[in-house]
Amino acid sequence: MSEQDDRRRVQRAALSIGVYVGVASAVVIAGGVAVLLAVILLNRRPERAEHLGLPEHAGSDDDFVIDADKILPWVVVLGVLGVLLLALVAWLGARRSVRPLAEALRLQRNFVADASHELRTPLTTLSSRIQLLQRRHDRGEPVAQTILDLRGDAAMMTDVLNDLLLAAEGGEVAGGPASVLDAVTSAAESLRPLADEAGVALVVSSREPATVALPPVTLVRLVIALVDNAVQHSPAGSAVTVTTTVEDGAAAIRVADLGGGIRGIAPDAVFERFARSAESGRRRSFGLGLSLVRDVAVRAGGSVAVESTSDAGTTFVLRLPLAG
Repeated sequence: MSEQDDRRRVQRAALSIGVYVGVASAVVIAGGVAVLLAVILLNRRPERAEHLGLPEHAGSDDDFVIDADKILPWVVVLGVLGVLLLALVAWLGARRSVRPLAEALRLQRNFVADASHELRTPLTTLSSRIQLLQRRHDRGEPVAQTILDLRGDAAMMTDVLNDLLLAAEGGEVAGGPASVLDAVTSAAESLRPLADEAGVALVVSSREPATVALPPVTLVRLVIALVDNAVQHSPAGSAVTVTTTVEDGAAAIRVADLGGGIRGIAPDAVFERFARSAESGRRRSFGLGLSLVRDVAVRAGGSVAVESTSDAGTTFVLRLPLAG
């Protein structure tokens, strides 16, 4: 969203608040005037001219007298009520006026948190490859492939950041098509240094080729989040298995680990922002990755769920509509 779009949004909000306050104030004032007129009409009484000591022809039966002592309390009460109601209108108008600002601040906080989380894994991978490069250089081993991997990691960070900026605009996820197998393979290669450090093997199994209507980098992000979560909660010496299939017109990506299962939290709650299950002792989880997966999957017309969880491990399944 551009600065011009933001300006138009603020102008529309200001116009809406102005109309709201104006109409509400007019209703309050009109109501007060109507009540006051009703009180005056109910308390009027005819007054003949002779009762005032005037000549008979000086007055008529259409003349009325209003007692001030009866009307004055109503005027005071209506004035106080009018002030209170107008204050209420002003308060409600102020709340409506700051709502777009509160929403903008919420989106800003979410973007900062999401960007920090999404860049955290590529940065960790980049750091691991740099350490590997340094060790190979010190031992005099070939480093060409490691340098190529570093360039790939840096390019992925750029793609992830661009994808986050596009996602910050909201709306449906469009783009692609993206090959499911290519995305799973790319995600596994990106996370392999982290998996190797944790002593966890990554196994990719594709039973049927499929493409989905997502930008390739977005699909890679989703798989990385699921696989990274599985690696974090897998014991050393175990494996994380990623399986792709086609089921009921949708691509299904299953990520299974051999950890201790989801503990301390309901399985469905792991997709809430900042929700965390019991820590595995590895990198601290901020509870954002699975939430981002669900947000993107839902906007793309798909879903993500905990298919099974127990002491023997947990399996997540990501379903996305097939392209075309």
